[in-house]
Amino acid sequence: MEKHWQAGQKSYGREAYMAYVSEGLGNLLDWNEVMKFQRKNGSVFNSPSTTAAALVHNYDDKALDYLNMVVSKFGGAVPTVYPLNMHCKLSMVDSLEKIGISRHFSSEIEGILDMAYSFWLQRDEEIMMDVATCAMAFRLLRMNRYDVSSDELSHLAEASNFHNSLQGYLSDTKSVLELYKASKVCVSEHELILDNIGNWSGSLLSEKLCSEGVQGLPILEVEYALKFPFYTTLERLDHKRNIEHFDARGSHILKTECLPYGINQELLALAVEDFTFSQSIYQDELLHLDRWVKENRLDQLQFARQKLTYCYLSAAATIFPPELSDARISWAKNGVLTTVVDDFFDVGGSKEELENLIALVEKWDEHHKDDFCSEQVRIVFCALYTTVNQLGSIASAVQNRDVKNHLIEIWLHLLRSMMTEAEWQRSQYVPTMEEYMTNGVVSFALGPIVLPALYCVGEKLLGSAVKNQEYSELFRLMSTCGRLLNDSQGFEREGSEGKLNSVSLLVLHSGGSMSVEAAKNAIQKSIVASRRDLLRLVLKEGTVVPRACKELFWKMCKILHLFYFRTDGFSSPKEMASAVNAVINEPLKLPS
Repeated sequence: MEKHWQAGQKSYGREAYMAYVSEGLGNLLDWNEVMKFQRKNGSVFNSPSTTAAALVHNYDDKALDYLNMVVSKFGGAVPTVYPLNMHCKLSMVDSLEKIGISRHFSSEIEGILDMAYSFWLQRDEEIMMDVATCAMAFRLLRMNRYDVSSDELSHLAEASNFHNSLQGYLSDTKSVLELYKASKVCVSEHELILDNIGNWSGSLLSEKLCSEGVQGLPILEVEYALKFPFYTTLERLDHKRNIEHFDARGSHILKTECLPYGINQELLALAVEDFTFSQSIYQDELLHLDRWVKENRLDQLQFARQKLTYCYLSAAATIFPPELSDARISWAKNGVLTTVVDDFFDVGGSKEELENLIALVEKWDEHHKDDFCSEQVRIVFCALYTTVNQLGSIASAVQNRDVKNHLIEIWLHLLRSMMTEAEWQRSQYVPTMEEYMTNGVVSFALGPIVLPALYCVGEKLLGSAVKNQEYSELFRLMSTCGRLLNDSQGFEREGSEGKLNSVSLLVLHSGGSMSVEAAKNAIQKSIVASRRDLLRLVLKEGTVVPRACKELFWKMCKILHLFYFRTDGFSSPKEMASAVNAVINEPLKLPS
């Protein structure tokens, strides 16, 4: 950073800094140069003190009008900054989201974001003149479904442009971090500006950690952002971390305090109460699920992995509002059932048993007590039958129409796709990549977990929406991410079991021209493209699938990225143990 500072001795960044602190420099400055930074409202940096100093040295009607307005509004003692700038308002929105209580302030947040969007469209100086504000506005607006173009960040596509700004001159870590976070909210392969920003800002943050050592709270934020991209994070886990490391000062660089200390303390208290209350509900729900497992004798199946806590974690950590209990229970129960069925098809069931199970699901209410060819089939089917009927009744009541048959269809679709894979393996058939992926997005078993839960998040999901191409595409993109992440991380394990997956198929069908490493790289590119396309569809306005429903597809995508982040996490219990405890069991650790 030193060389950038030296190179910038006569830079715009240095001029802006000198103007920013000009009230303490008196006749050492050229006040005509300071007035180049005057805002449309007549102020210099929205600062009454800087504006007053400028007025003393260089009379200006607009500056005087600004000061008269501030004094008439506040009397003798004026605020450090007025108006409370857009950075502070956006910081408030960001803080509310980060500590998990934004849903309690939806109308206030909408008002701030509407204003920010209006400013963005006008390229208003309130947003565009400050690096951190511009980056934060882009990220928050895009993730809240406002149509913002990354072209507006083109002036920051190169590191040299940042170093020539006020924040660059000050080597402001928070501004670089905001740019880095903004760069990850990419929804198109053509957003090369975001790629460039991500590359240089990520490198600069890494350098700062290694060389200077960022001090205090920012070091935690920088390390976390570099280690965990936003698509690998679970909201409730993030909320807990942010509450425990809450920055009560909430300050921006130099003299602009963003939020009064008391307000921050009140927000923190609300977040603590909200998280603690949620945890008590999660613990009760997990006890209910534990009883459900035992009542349905699922714990007696020797072949089945016991994954209840992980299935419930993925629900509680993402579908976190207390009132969405039905969605969490549906998600977790179906997660357990898909794990059981997956293991049944993989290792637990004979060909006869698998065919028997599918026949029973096809009959459903018409099945007979003598139709079971084994006790294993009886346990698996009865658990499916009673649970899907119960969840179907709940979902039908919410939707005010019968959706139970749709839930049965989802399960039947999954079982048939699993049977196809079992038959491929038995006959040693080598499918094409297209055959494998068409079947694989279904056999990956996200359908019974995500799709029934869509009916329980408080939105009406019409039958026409379920049959719409958009619904199918959301499912395909989410499941493609999951299938490819699993294949990439589980390649060695599945290969040792004699199973084919997308990595081995790419190598096989290349006729020896593609290495395993090249195949994994190709798979990684497909994961990135599917994730980006999914996010674009989830954030798109005016679609037939309701917003709350679309968000569940994205939540599952994030869960998958975390579970398969560095290993096949779902098959490695230690990877998830700390996350389970943090969200469900361990109380908040707050500084005394």
